[in-house]
Amino acid sequence: MTVTSAATAALSGLGFGLSLIVAIGAQNAFVLRQGVRGQHILPVVAVCALSDAVLIAAGVGGFGVLVESMPGLLTVVRYLGAAFLLGYALLAAKRVFASSALITEAAGASVALGATVLTCLALTWLNPHVYLDTVLLLGSFANTYTSPDKWFLGAGAMLGSVVWFSALGYGARRLGPFFERPAAWRVLDSVIAVIMLVLAVALVTSA
Repeated sequence: MTVTSAATAALSGLGFGLSLIVAIGAQNAFVLRQGVRGQHILPVVAVCALSDAVLIAAGVGGFGVLVESMPGLLTVVRYLGAAFLLGYALLAAKRVFASSALITEAAGASVALGATVLTCLALTWLNPHVYLDTVLLLGSFANTYTSPDKWFLGAGAMLGSVVWFSALGYGARRLGPFFERPAAWRVLDSVIAVIMLVLAVALVTSA
């Protein structure tokens, strides 16, 4: 291993990791909403980044073979995730059709840290695509490198996760003034409801 090869592997991991997570999805939509509300941003970012780190390490370590050998487990996760996403979509839709006063109140009301963390964990770990992307896809890519370069690639992917979720969560706070208007919350929750519903349907139909 040389410094150059390690750096190249880390940069490859950074780029590959970002290509997997920088997309509209349930997890990103949740981080965005928490960022706009300015509530529990650090714990949410930490949960997302640490979860990704665990999954990336599992992929680099070769656990992708284990996941592939347990299709039944992914099926269970798929349906549990679909049910959770559907429920979250309905909650977002309910906020869309609430009165302006209720929207403003809900936007400013603080949700308990524990409930926020549990929601974030569910959106992360009940998504079978997380396992397919990080454990299988990124893991397979990492294992085209020899050790220890593959671990530098994994570290690069982990860094990409930290950078992305931090930028998304804390960057969204700048949108705070825009979301002082109830109509803006209606738009955001409409988008979130559609994203969650589409993902729920996609999980079921991909079975």
